[in-house]
Amino acid sequence: MNQKMKTFYGLPAVVKFCKKCVISNQRPNSTVEMKNINEKKETIAFDDDGVCSACSYTREKKEINWKLREEKLFELLEKYRSKDGSYDVLVPSSGGKDSSFAAHLLKYKYKMNPLAVTWAPNMFTRAGWNNFNNLTRVGGIDSFLYTPNGKVHSLLTKLAFLNLGHPFQPFIHGQKIIGPKLARKFGIKLIMYGENQAEYGNPLEDNLDPFMKPTFFSIDNPLDMILGGEKIDTIMKKYNFTLNDFSSYIPPSVKEIESSDIKVSFLGYFEQWDPQECYYYAVENTGFKPAYERSIGTYSRYAEIDDKMVPFHFYTTFIKFGIGRTSYDASQEVRNGKITRAEAAYLVSKFDSEFPSKYLKEFCEYISVNEDDFYRKIDSLRSPHLWGMNGGEWKLRHTVNITGLDD
Repeated sequence: MNQKMKTFYGLPAVVKFCKKCVISNQRPNSTVEMKNINEKKETIAFDDDGVCSACSYTREKKEINWKLREEKLFELLEKYRSKDGSYDVLVPSSGGKDSSFAAHLLKYKYKMNPLAVTWAPNMFTRAGWNNFNNLTRVGGIDSFLYTPNGKVHSLLTKLAFLNLGHPFQPFIHGQKIIGPKLARKFGIKLIMYGENQAEYGNPLEDNLDPFMKPTFFSIDNPLDMILGGEKIDTIMKKYNFTLNDFSSYIPPSVKEIESSDIKVSFLGYFEQWDPQECYYYAVENTGFKPAYERSIGTYSRYAEIDDKMVPFHFYTTFIKFGIGRTSYDASQEVRNGKITRAEAAYLVSKFDSEFPSKYLKEFCEYISVNEDDFYRKIDSLRSPHLWGMNGGEWKLRHTVNITGLDD
């Protein structure tokens, strides 16, 4: 490949794949996307042996004394345990397998009184709606559904798609802030997420501390907050909204979190996290059920099945970074010993590039974009160092199966 070939998003010019799993060095290490396609984006780290940081952490997890970690969890929970029937831990939840596992385990194993809080999906799937309800009706967990202003959210989703090629960004923002935001309202002092994103390739040092930093959730001036690739102040002026319309999206400040004495932790620090085992547990204990058919872009039916927007999130990551939904799922299962790297590579070749045609009409209607403009935007997101034309079709230059244009 020509080393001078233009790259978008500040991605590494030379594509490399992990020697242990099937993820590439193009994977961004943060859920926050840039507005400018040429801005620098930090990506997953590889060691000198060509192993990604997520696989390196999987090795480290085998050395952790999980019995001692569980004792630390009991000590932590005892500090917050309710004596008067009030909620004592808040669990950000989608009704999915991981959050269902976390909420149920906290209530029935550790005898806490959790409140599960959900930032509403853009467009509930039938399976997602049923699982959301089953967490309460079958799992016995109190829950709270928080639904933001629909006009604002659909606009932000549109802007995120057009400006960032990341239609899921407003949802991820809401999912991120819902914990501290509602913990303050309910007077709950402990927030417990499921796994830490560092498990999948964010900086490994994030795994060393059981508590997350308040700065991860906060912003000092709401008008400076960027959603959909634009400042709220700009969106307000351009689309005739007021700051009140964005109240759902404004997180508490660092000072407000610290003065409330809220601690934010993640269960994956204390429990040896395995998504497939979380699924089995949720099925048995919370009435969780897999999707009615294989999820678009991957081979499974049990992960991230609550929102019709999810296939477009993963399809745009495939276009921008050459990494689709199967790459993420299969890499995770290789690390957990469920499948081999060779099996993962085969699954990537079979499903990673699958187009989400099933929900295309609904997606375009939701963000008020016609299909021609949708396709034009998708093609504009392709970085030249990742994609090339062959016989009138776009092809990846490099693949984990070494079948790309430049392999």
